[in-house]
Amino acid sequence: MASSFISRAVVSSNTTTTTIPFSFSSSVSSPLPWRSSRSCTFFPTNSCRRIPVVQCKIREIFMPALSSTMTEGKIVSWIKSEGDVLSKGESVVVVESDKADMDVETFYDGILAAIVVGEGETAPVGASIGLLAETEEEVAEAKAKAASKSQPSTPAADVSPSPPVISQPSPPPTKPASDGPRKIVATPQAKKLAKQHKVNIGSITGSGPFGRITPADVEAAAGIAPSKPVVSNVASPAASETAPVAASTPSKATAAPSNLPPPVPGSTTVPFTTMQAAVSKNMVESLSVPTFRVGYPVSTDALDALYEKVKPKGVTMTALLAKAAAMALAQHPVVNASCKDGKSFTYNDNINIAVAVAINGGLITPVLQAADKLDLYLLSQKWKELVEKARSKQLQPHEYNSGTFTLSNLGMFGVDRFDAILPPGQGAIMAVGASKPTVVTDADGFFSVKSKMLVNVTADHRIVYGADLAAFLHTFAKIVENPECLTL
Repeated sequence: MASSFISRAVVSSNTTTTTIPFSFSSSVSSPLPWRSSRSCTFFPTNSCRRIPVVQCKIREIFMPALSSTMTEGKIVSWIKSEGDVLSKGESVVVVESDKADMDVETFYDGILAAIVVGEGETAPVGASIGLLAETEEEVAEAKAKAASKSQPSTPAADVSPSPPVISQPSPPPTKPASDGPRKIVATPQAKKLAKQHKVNIGSITGSGPFGRITPADVEAAAGIAPSKPVVSNVASPAASETAPVAASTPSKATAAPSNLPPPVPGSTTVPFTTMQAAVSKNMVESLSVPTFRVGYPVSTDALDALYEKVKPKGVTMTALLAKAAAMALAQHPVVNASCKDGKSFTYNDNINIAVAVAINGGLITPVLQAADKLDLYLLSQKWKELVEKARSKQLQPHEYNSGTFTLSNLGMFGVDRFDAILPPGQGAIMAVGASKPTVVTDADGFFSVKSKMLVNVTADHRIVYGADLAAFLHTFAKIVENPECLTL
């Protein structure tokens, strides 16, 4: 009876919430010997034993996963300080994910006992960033636990340089051969020098890769100066004894990658921000997808006229293009499909148009969800809200990672044509250039001037074929050239 109660108590003490985006784990303090306290209860048994029950908890605050692509997060600021009393639902810390800054709330009452990861520092998802105590008596214990977490990193940095010094003995150029027979591995030049100087090559221990005997080893065994400077870890015994630290430095230099070009004089190296690192990762992933590109000229006179009518009502050109793309995708669902495992593809029920937006320090794609089902004015209002949240880095994960088709518009910058890189997990991305006056001829041979824009679409060739993309662009062009249906 007593043992079953302890099992239930321990399970209860370690219960964690599954609420996203924050999670905690409990650290149970050790039971007191046999003295009763405020948090201990005793149950007598037939043998008059007393069994202590679980004391209060110290919970670890973990770095939450704020998106499906997030692997680490940066602490922007701690809203609360050490020693502050927290109530359930209060914001504790602001975390920068790969796309946005988000306030993270606590789901427990308690005291913020210790901050493990400070402002401006990064930590992988799931790592402890702070400790939460239930009572003031446990604050000191939590601080000690936080100190123990940070202490091992400092000694490790001090101790690690010493092993290379110990393991860098003076090179043994003339050690006797081992008792058993061994295969002699030497360069042709080393064999030639050994024969020339009458040195027993079997008595030489090589300093080259896998014990290979080099010409320098033979010259050292013969007691002559090396004929040419050797760039290696081999040094004279005197040099190795008097300067062991200097001997270890070249070995580290040779171990460093040498394929990087030297920095340009006067240049400055700036590390990626969290968002830039996420963009870089996605761009590299996109290289594994076989893509192709198709361009299509679209007349925009009718669209420009409609834009002038609806612009005073708050409608943007981005909303018009997103609505037209969504209506065309509804007729060509394969262009809205996606392939993620390389073995199958998925038809997406919703048409979610992601639109690329440049913000300070990166790029983000707010998503107009169910764009084909929203009217033009509601779509424009939703787009303005998303842009404001993107500029302030307050987008929620589902507002930037749920796109099924991406639209990138550089026409407002005067760019007439460009190719866009396909985002991972999507079937196609549309690059829209500027609308410019173009001389065209009609069927009768008469010349006229019309506004045209060039649209380039990059698609995943595993699921979208040339005919599919051509049909989609033809439908998109018809909608843009007859845009009355966009206002219905």
